Amino acid sequence: MEQNFFERVYTVVRKIPKGKVTSFGAIAKCVGATKSARMVGYALNSSKLMADVPAHRVVNRNGLLTGKSHFGDNNAMQSMLEEEGVPVKDLKVQDFREYFWDPGKS
Repeated sequence: MEQNFFERVYTVVRKIPKGKVTSFGAIAKCVGATKSARMVGYALNSSKLMADVPAHRVVNRNGLLTGKSHFGDNNAMQSMLEEEGVPVKDLKVQDFREYFWDPGKS
């Protein structure tokens, strides 16, 4: 049975290693929907009650924590990333390239 778009997104997000981040666009490309980064965001917003989907590891293409408001507390996303060793300053992942995980290469 073929997975729907949201399920394909969740499958990729579950693979993001602890201490790494990826982008909405990288996930979209990986699931075969290159121009659908915004839809990836919608999928992740719908995953709020799914404890096995580490949505906090998904940031925008510049490393900004654009999804932070979806975690209730505006500092929760940053706190979760920092607990995993990802440095964040001014709502942006520092050394983004170092912490970036490319789902297309896994």
